[in-house]
Amino acid sequence: MDEAPLPDAARVGPFFALRTGSGDPEAEGYARIGEAYRLTGAGAAGPVLRARVEAVAASLRTDEPRVAASLVFQGLAARVWSLALGPAALSGGVPHLRPDRLWWNPGRVAPDDLWWPGAPSVMGEPGGLAGPVGTAAIVHLVPLHQAIERAYRVSGRLLWGNSASALVGSLRVLHDWCRARGLDEAADRAVELARAQLDHPPLRDAGTLSTAPLGYRRRTCCLYYRVPGGGLCGDCVLREAPGRGTPG
Repeated sequence: MDEAPLPDAARVGPFFALRTGSGDPEAEGYARIGEAYRLTGAGAAGPVLRARVEAVAASLRTDEPRVAASLVFQGLAARVWSLALGPAALSGGVPHLRPDRLWWNPGRVAPDDLWWPGAPSVMGEPGGLAGPVGTAAIVHLVPLHQAIERAYRVSGRLLWGNSASALVGSLRVLHDWCRARGLDEAADRAVELARAQLDHPPLRDAGTLSTAPLGYRRRTCCLYYRVPGGGLCGDCVLREAPGRGTPG
């Protein structure tokens, strides 16, 4: 098994880093991340996902679980997109982070939230890196999307907008980091890899990417404006926040 090209990407920032190495994740309070994508027989969130949504709700002081769930999805989407996009742009490989082997601690923050004991394998594809980048993220985002849409009644279209927004957020950080260090080829590769994801389902209709300067305008709202003291994100479809009593 080849070692995943993660060390270079980890230099970009904590969202691009992954804990690896030996140890006992379960003993340290981690669960296999695939458990977060499972619902109870009644269609409610399982304990791993519920714990994360409740923690985010408490942190943001919101009494609306669906708002917290929307932001949980966006945060985890940013993590998996970063872990795929960073190594692809910088090292030409994509780690294959299978949900049944990647461990998650919903009470920790990046980079200690995700742990792959040992070294993940690297995906390669003769046709290029866009396919592996999409695969690395989508194997997490599709089941998480289904779980949150059902358990918390969050719009599926809104959640794919969150995914697109998270991808572009990761792209901006990586692109600026590369440009600041003269890694123009890697910066350009990151843009093209992100564009490839945005040009195809499920992100194709989520918004519009611009590159001069790098920016994005989504077609949905993540509901952050409903958080006490929250506002509109820079890529939001809304021009002004509705009243808090207005359904999002």
